[in-house]
Amino acid sequence: MGKIVERPETGKLFFDFRYAGKRCREQTTLDNTTSNRKKLESILKRIEAEITLGTFEYHRHFPNSPNAEKFTKQAGVQRAREAQDTPLFEAFSKNWLDEMKIQWRLSHITTVEGTLKNYLNPYFGEKEVGRITKKDILDFRASLAKVTTRSGKHLSASRINRIMTPLRMILSEAANRFEFSSPYHGIKSLKIPRTDVEPFGIDEVKQIIDTVRPDFRNYYVVRFFTGMRTGEIDGLQWDHVDFKRRQILVRQALVQGRLEHTKNDGSFRTIEMSQLVIDALNDQKKATGNMDFVFCTRTGGPLNHNNVTKRVWYPLLRHLGLRKRRPYQTRHTAATLWLAAGENPEWIARQMGHTTTEMLFRVYSRYVPNLTRRDGSAFERLLAREMINSTESELLTEEDQT
Repeated sequence: MGKIVERPETGKLFFDFRYAGKRCREQTTLDNTTSNRKKLESILKRIEAEITLGTFEYHRHFPNSPNAEKFTKQAGVQRAREAQDTPLFEAFSKNWLDEMKIQWRLSHITTVEGTLKNYLNPYFGEKEVGRITKKDILDFRASLAKVTTRSGKHLSASRINRIMTPLRMILSEAANRFEFSSPYHGIKSLKIPRTDVEPFGIDEVKQIIDTVRPDFRNYYVVRFFTGMRTGEIDGLQWDHVDFKRRQILVRQALVQGRLEHTKNDGSFRTIEMSQLVIDALNDQKKATGNMDFVFCTRTGGPLNHNNVTKRVWYPLLRHLGLRKRRPYQTRHTAATLWLAAGENPEWIARQMGHTTTEMLFRVYSRYVPNLTRRDGSAFERLLAREMINSTESELLTEEDQT
């Protein structure tokens, strides 16, 4: 961030700011007074705003500066590069997507195709990739903040970031191929609020399992006590359940009605089954053991998670008078219950599909004191016990001396 500084030998004020990765200092003839400082600070704010938007022209603010000629020459070279014919955004993005498909899951390809169709191509499609400016990108992001969904809500910061990611990748690739500076440089992602973690207490879990309709009781037992994601449990097949070793092999997930490999190495894991889960799956085998999927429709097809959520999960919570929470909270519940039971954090991380314990402690640790009473009281008891022992020892010593 720039500042207004006084030159000690003259008492005059000068600008001190950074532009194009270089420190710039520009002298003025103004004395160091409060009014002059305010005037120059106002000009500096305008300069920094123009730098952020990519519209700053050095010679316009400092025409007599040696830097003006240097930066103007650089800008001319940049404009000459950008003046070369570059493909339209829509054509280039199609080519880029075709090249990227080989390394992406089908569900991710579908997501990016939707982002291009619904957001990026309508806005940038007819622009040359080499002529898209930083201001164009910031204006586009600002327009996303005004979009409302079918439910009347604005797009979340997380959703906007997901829309912007393909744009950043496309412009970066275009900049490398056609030798211009990516206008996306320096644009940071929007800050995302912390993950909303609202695990159920063990009493609430018991209520849910005891009350849910019988054909979904085993389903929710497994969800609550394995921490499996929705796509993982909906895509679970019997050949991935090892009763002999008491393990569930998570190798695939149901995504948009299709079975796909797990999204990363951490998700490809083995879950150790508790006796409660083993009993639930043994009972489930009586109903669907001759089908491919562990939990399925009457015809053996995979469950539709939207139907289950709307027709089973939310009505059940309303019936029990419990606060409305997404089904994903069953996964958070498993983590907090394991932590409360004192299980090894590394073991819990492996069960959840996390490669390290970092996320475990960052997301869930604040729930541990409420569940285990590890709130400092154990330390208080230790101190009290030691103080009592110390006092008793001193009394015994005094008795011996007397």
